[in-house]
Amino acid sequence: MDKLPSTEHSSLYNDIENMSTQEILQSINQEDAKVALAVQQCLPQIAVLVDAVAERMKHGGRLFYIGSGTSGRLGVVDASECPPTFGVSDELVVGVIAGGDGAIRKAVEFAEDDTEKAWEDLEAYSIGSLDSIVGLAASGSTPYVLGGIQKAREEGLLTGAITCSPGSKIGQACEYAIEVAVGPEFITGSTRMKSGTAQKMVLNMLSTSVMIKLGRIRGNKMVDMQLSNQKLEFRGARMIMAELNISEEEARSLLKTHGSVRAVLAQAKK
Repeated sequence: MDKLPSTEHSSLYNDIENMSTQEILQSINQEDAKVALAVQQCLPQIAVLVDAVAERMKHGGRLFYIGSGTSGRLGVVDASECPPTFGVSDELVVGVIAGGDGAIRKAVEFAEDDTEKAWEDLEAYSIGSLDSIVGLAASGSTPYVLGGIQKAREEGLLTGAITCSPGSKIGQACEYAIEVAVGPEFITGSTRMKSGTAQKMVLNMLSTSVMIKLGRIRGNKMVDMQLSNQKLEFRGARMIMAELNISEEEARSLLKTHGSVRAVLAQAKK
């Protein structure tokens, strides 16, 4: 029998149903406090993955996340936030979830158990040698993700993994393993908790750092963000006001004319 993943180890707490509300919250918070420290231990591995992915993307590659359940949803969320934040195509970072887009809202039974389906799903995107595949699996053993990573590596793609189970099958199958040792969940096996938080933190680091490497940030500002609502239009105007020392009315007019903060600032330099 396979070794039990650390994410399935019994909770450090017992008789949870008899706890007061305050005790429940304090206990969850105590466990959550361990997550950032666990991620910190993985920074060297994350850095290597960032540089490897960014280098391929500079030459036309894309970044794909594959996962199921909570892990898959986190990948979809991170990918979907790249276009509005960094002004990139929605085809540059892609989240692929076992069971298809319907699984984002509702669980699809046994979708994660198919070892060949992930590669089939990736082939729908005309996957190529410059693309990078990062598998997301708290347990590090999800068949959908494991099969996809193994096939992607066979085909010469860059492969990475974000898991919360050190020594996992998926970590061993890929080139760049990030294994965040968060320990047992507050509720045994509920990996939407600490494991999900850890994966979200690593995904934030990965996509943000890659986009910085690709030149999508200036100073500390999202100069390429999509101006899709009033809040973002005002944020863009504030950036321009600060950079060019002009009024809000002038900044908004320039933003409307040129379409992005970066374009306005580039025009102002001419």
